[in-house]
Amino acid sequence: MAARESGPIRVGVIEDHPLYRYAVANVLSEARDIELGPVAESVAAFASNQEPAGCVVVLDLKLRGVTDSQAVQEVVRMGHKVLVVSAHAGQDEVLGAISAGARGYLSKDADGDDILHAIREIAAGNSYVSPTLASFLLDSTRPRAGVKSVLSDRERQVLSLVAAGERDADIAEAMSISVRTVRSYLDRIRDKTGRRRRPELTRLAIEEGMA
Repeated sequence: MAARESGPIRVGVIEDHPLYRYAVANVLSEARDIELGPVAESVAAFASNQEPAGCVVVLDLKLRGVTDSQAVQEVVRMGHKVLVVSAHAGQDEVLGAISAGARGYLSKDADGDDILHAIREIAAGNSYVSPTLASFLLDSTRPRAGVKSVLSDRERQVLSLVAAGERDADIAEAMSISVRTVRSYLDRIRDKTGRRRRPELTRLAIEEGMA
């Protein structure tokens, strides 16, 4: 694929494994239509470079400091488009990252061509998820009857804030209730829905149109 008329695609990397970080940076530096941006081991280290908004960032999920969907949110807030490339590619991780704003998701068994293809799609304004992982997104759109009806208005509000990535303290402040009350609502939601972990609750909110 030739470089865009507006110039090469600026791409950064956030990856804490030195060997994989080097390998990805090497693949990017050899592509004619890509300009390699900051290469960092954490979100904080990447942010210190003050990269102008608009970069495509290849992001691992399991990092030091800010991690998982929160890492995605932080990079998106900087104005960048996120492509997650992670060894953790279960349904919860994929849905959590996409709901946090990632434009694409690949597992680490993807080769260099897969990563370049995904970057080019994202830079062009599209999204890209590998065919294997795309089935998770299709499953998440299938409605499950009865969940909304068993949750109270306040429980639905708590669930939507969880899906937005808010912490318990932030939810408490937004709803003018105590953190203890927030956790009580979360316990009720878990008991009613059978979803225990936060990524599972985020997925539930997506399924029910509450995210």
